Amino acid sequence: MDALLAALGAAALLLLLLTARLLLARRNSSPRTAPLSLLVVAGSGGHTTEILRLLSSLSQSYSPRHYIFADSDKMSEDKIRTFEQKRAETFSNSQFTLNRIPRCREVCQSWSSSVLTTLYSILYSFPLTFRLKPDLILCNGPGTCVPVCISALLLEILALKKVIIVYVESICRVETLSLSGKILYYFSDYFIVQWPALKEKYPKSIYLGRIV
Repeated sequence: MDALLAALGAAALLLLLLTARLLLARRNSSPRTAPLSLLVVAGSGGHTTEILRLLSSLSQSYSPRHYIFADSDKMSEDKIRTFEQKRAETFSNSQFTLNRIPRCREVCQSWSSSVLTTLYSILYSFPLTFRLKPDLILCNGPGTCVPVCISALLLEILALKKVIIVYVESICRVETLSLSGKILYYFSDYFIVQWPALKEKYPKSIYLGRIV
């Protein structure tokens, strides 16, 4: 039953991403079949595992895939490489890049010093995001996604490019949002939660049920 619910949720997310794709195509006056450049933010713990499960349901139309993760996050890098190697067995023209940025906040780091490290991460992320110029950002809660999404917002403010931000809150968040979620709730184009209690507290969010 859980697997069925997850499959239905993933299908709903796929439909939402397709809608975002069509909106981008209409805005850019480009063919609907044109590839969509996707930027994926990975994170330590279960964040990378969850985001890769979401990616497994996407077609090659979302290509190239640009992964961003913290420079100290070797585990995420290994998981991504394994995922892409398996994907290449099905899609021979699979394209992806790996990109590292300074971590916003280390475990047990003080909040005061976190402000400085986050600012540094934003300054580092902006030229990277500008170079990649993704059409869509997909993230699910790691602290690394905050400077990346802020950089994408700066691209729009400076009239350089509109990037659609899709934020999927982790399945672990049942009643309260993560810190990243509390920040990006106000800036993301689509904010997806996996528990009804969060939908009740945050009306802008989209409840799709369990999707991972």
